[in-house]
Amino acid sequence: MSENVKDYVRSIEDFPEEGVLFRDITTVIQDPDGFRLALDKMQELIGDTQFDVVIAAESRGFIFGAPLADRFHKGMSLLRKKGKLPFKTVSQSYELEYGTAEVELHIDAIKPGQKVIIVDDLIATGGTVDAAIKLVEKLGGEVVMCVFLMELTDLKGRERLHGYEVKSVISYEGK
Repeated sequence: MSENVKDYVRSIEDFPEEGVLFRDITTVIQDPDGFRLALDKMQELIGDTQFDVVIAAESRGFIFGAPLADRFHKGMSLLRKKGKLPFKTVSQSYELEYGTAEVELHIDAIKPGQKVIIVDDLIATGGTVDAAIKLVEKLGGEVVMCVFLMELTDLKGRERLHGYEVKSVISYEGK
């Protein structure tokens, strides 16, 4: 068993387009040791940070958000693409490389004053988590940390989240 999460990540050349080296986390989560290691490392990043709720981003954020919420004995709310949540929502649009997207939270996902940790598998440009932060704040919550398994440093997502605590287990340069 390796003690480095990177040892469990599969790299795929020219996906989704030529010249891109895709970092595939499916090999992390399909290996019980890799998955446990990833969760252990994310849990270590959170440490003794005080928080009330985990917000997990669709869809791979759910994979890490749910067990982390359980480990800390906290509730979890889902950040979903527009139109996927059944109850009343607040929404936030954000820019993509080619166009826009929109994410939502239930209006009761966070109570005013609650401290929130946002969890996702990846931070690239930071658009999704920036939208999540705006939604948390619209609902009166406070984002105390954003935690990711992986960070693509060249896409400067961390810079977009200036002023927020951003932590990632592993990082790679490039797209």
